[in-house]
Amino acid sequence: MDEGIVEKVRAAGGEIYAITSEPQHLADQAHEHWGLNFENVGDPHQEIARTCSERGWLTLYANRGDLEFLQRGANWKLEHPKGYFQPGVLAVTSDKRLLYRWRSIPSAENMQGTLARPTADYVWNAIEGALAADTAIGDAALDDDPVVDSTPAPWPLFVAALLANGWFLGVKSMVYSPGLDLGPTRMPRIMGRWLLFAAFWVSAFLLLPAPLVGVALVAWFVWVMRDMRQVMGKARLTKELLPGKN
Repeated sequence: MDEGIVEKVRAAGGEIYAITSEPQHLADQAHEHWGLNFENVGDPHQEIARTCSERGWLTLYANRGDLEFLQRGANWKLEHPKGYFQPGVLAVTSDKRLLYRWRSIPSAENMQGTLARPTADYVWNAIEGALAADTAIGDAALDDDPVVDSTPAPWPLFVAALLANGWFLGVKSMVYSPGLDLGPTRMPRIMGRWLLFAAFWVSAFLLLPAPLVGVALVAWFVWVMRDMRQVMGKARLTKELLPGKN
């Protein structure tokens, strides 16, 4: 929206839709909260995503099964009867020619699909090029090396942010919640909690017997490592491709 891509798409005779695996009422809340000027569609049963896959257009990765990690960061009951699908971008003409397609493959490099989306300007340039090209060249291949909007932080820093978001009692996801501030100051505020955490332990070592505090610190470390391995491990192991032509 900020770059005027929505208007460019419409000027070319197209339309933009955001499709989410959340139910429609949450899609509507996000639409209002973010002030979007294009439609948000809830697809919790993955009917749209499955149709795109069955037609051979785009097959997304989906996380199924255990939702504990995501639920920790949400202030509502998660409703993913068939899991939640990973991000993707699909541009298709009215005569079903594929102009652009990309899908996120969750990995440690992109923080399990949390970051690294193609930029709107990059995608639009690719679409414009496909529109101008000879239709005989066929459908666009999957883009596996797009220009992305952000470079993922190192994995240890990502885990540190999840711990701080959970106030160091365990890892807590940073999913969208209606009304939540997602501005650029959110992450610095979360990471700033590490200063409070460090101050707490320094004070404890100064005021209390050091052996006792040391045991407590080791016990905390063991606790959070166990929590992280259990919760995040299950989230990683449940990813799979949606049914279709892949």
